[in-house]
Amino acid sequence: MSDFRLLHTMLRVLDLDKSIDFYTRLLGMRLLRRNDYEGGRFTLAFVGYGDESDTAVLELTHNWDQAEPYEIGTGYGHIALGVPDIYATCDKLAAEGVKIPRAPGPMKHGSTVIAFIEDPDGYKVELIEKK
Repeated sequence: MSDFRLLHTMLRVLDLDKSIDFYTRLLGMRLLRRNDYEGGRFTLAFVGYGDESDTAVLELTHNWDQAEPYEIGTGYGHIALGVPDIYATCDKLAAEGVKIPRAPGPMKHGSTVIAFIEDPDGYKVELIEKK
């Protein structure tokens, strides 16, 4: 089992370009690769902070024929990102129109400073201040 490692988390997205912009321009990830699968009518885009060879990444899956937003459901929780200055980060994201359903501040029953934002499809992203 020590040879196992987390490779990626997959999110289905309605507007791939909007999602790539959110994760790269606003959250500082890099677009690592993007492949169109004509026969299956879908595109996969992988974004992350490091190389896939040693870092877990996000796989953004865009099904070409999907016309309606996906239902997130009750089983999905969130992804979490460490940020150096959560208040400045949230101010910048709010200025870009990003929804912030939980403003930055200490978590309930603890001292860790967190916030929650939403990506273009409504997926929750937890920001955790790392000093």
